[in-house]
Amino acid sequence: MSSPLANTIALVTGASRGIGKGVALGLGEAGATVYLTARTLKPGEGRGPGTLPQTAEEVTHLGGQGIAVQCDHTDDTQVAAVFQRIIAEQGRLDLLVNNAFNNPVDGIPENIPFWKLPIGLWDQLISVGLRSHYVASVMAAPPMVEQKRGLIVNISSMGARMHLNNVVYGVGKAGVEKLTADTAEELRPHGVAAVSLWPPYTKTEVVLAEEKPTADTLARMATPQFTGRAVVALASDPQIMDKTGRRFVVASLAEEYGFTDLDGTRPPIPSYARFHGELCG
Repeated sequence: MSSPLANTIALVTGASRGIGKGVALGLGEAGATVYLTARTLKPGEGRGPGTLPQTAEEVTHLGGQGIAVQCDHTDDTQVAAVFQRIIAEQGRLDLLVNNAFNNPVDGIPENIPFWKLPIGLWDQLISVGLRSHYVASVMAAPPMVEQKRGLIVNISSMGARMHLNNVVYGVGKAGVEKLTADTAEELRPHGVAAVSLWPPYTKTEVVLAEEKPTADTLARMATPQFTGRAVVALASDPQIMDKTGRRFVVASLAEEYGFTDLDGTRPPIPSYARFHGELCG
């Protein structure tokens, strides 16, 4: 198996489970050295199965090098320590994937008017999400600017452009898009790219356990590693600067770059992506 990212040093935030884990595993397939952050070190902690050490072991098993680093992304001191460790051990950082998200224990409230939501939900969804993406980007930028190359990928969703779940969720995702566009503008002269990525409906641990999708629905869903392969494709693209500042639907990138999901199929490009085509890439 080829290892297109064998010399790549990456950091994936929020990687104990879900999309973040899938991204880490995709990078492991490609041979990258992957630092992974999350709060969950022991089984039973957090929402759903999966732990940071388990993900790191799987990354290594797939051909990369997984390095688990416990980090609470509400604590800027802990976040700074992660970046300091990476630079001390590797001397550089090539790829940052901002995925950390504070998923409420009872799930993201849906179909509830904003005036009936607890005000505290704002801090919960924005602090680990939009704010933590910004903080990590601030800390990733200096080494990337110095080396005159690098890529920041912000995991977003269609909630940035249409109503999904609730107002707070949508505002957070819309903020991620603006964060991507504006950081890309300032990083462009230094050869560093920033993009946002919209994963498809995905077979995460939480979705499988709590939503219990039907067989027909499962057939249309992607694995978390499908998004990971999209990140690999972007990180391997020598013309990545042509994409900086833009947003991309994972299924669209699969058609462009030719990668597939684990079973060899490509989930279809969702209808919302075609409707908002001018906004997705």
